[in-house]
Amino acid sequence: MAEVALLLPVMAEVEEEKMKPDPERSRYPHCIVWTPIPVLTWLFPFIGHMGICTSSGVIRDFAGPYYVSEDSMAFGRPVKYWQLDPNLVHASGPNPWDTAVHEASEEYKHRMHNLCCDNCHSHVAMALNLMKYNNTSWNMVKLCFLCLLYGRFVSFGAFLKTWLPFLLMVGAILTIILTLHLR
Repeated sequence: MAEVALLLPVMAEVEEEKMKPDPERSRYPHCIVWTPIPVLTWLFPFIGHMGICTSSGVIRDFAGPYYVSEDSMAFGRPVKYWQLDPNLVHASGPNPWDTAVHEASEEYKHRMHNLCCDNCHSHVAMALNLMKYNNTSWNMVKLCFLCLLYGRFVSFGAFLKTWLPFLLMVGAILTIILTLHLR
C-alpha cells in the first residue's frame, strides 16, 4: 500500500506534464492555436489562422472548403497558443472536450470556407459553444480579441514571424512619408 502512495505524486506529475503544450512535437492539449497568414497578417498582425486542439493536443483546423485538417495547419505550425481550462467545460457526457472538437470538425467538413463569415475562427467558436465552455457564447470576433490578449508565443522567433513584417512595412511607409515631407 505504501508503494501505491509513493506512485501517486509521480503519476500526478506525469499527468500534469501531458497537459503542457509541447511546441517541439506540435502538441497543445486543450488549446486554441494560431498561426499567421502571409500578407494578411503582415497588414493586420492580429488576423491569422486558428485551430483548436483535442485533449491529447492534436490540432484540428478548418483549412478550406469542406476540409478540416488534423495535425497540419493550413499556414504552418502554430506560433501562438491559448491554453484553456478543461474544468470550465459544462457539457455532459464522456470526454466532452474531444466530443465537441470532433462534432465541430465533422460539421465543418460540409461547409464552404468564407474568409469573412464562416472560417477557421467560426469552427473554433462552434467547438467551444458545443462544449459550453465557460457557459458563454463564442464567436470569431471574441476569439480573435481574446487570443490576441491571452495567447502566448511559442518562441521569440514566433513573435518575430508575426510582428516583424508589419513593423518593417510601417517603418518603410514612415521613412517614405518623412523623406517626402522633408524635401
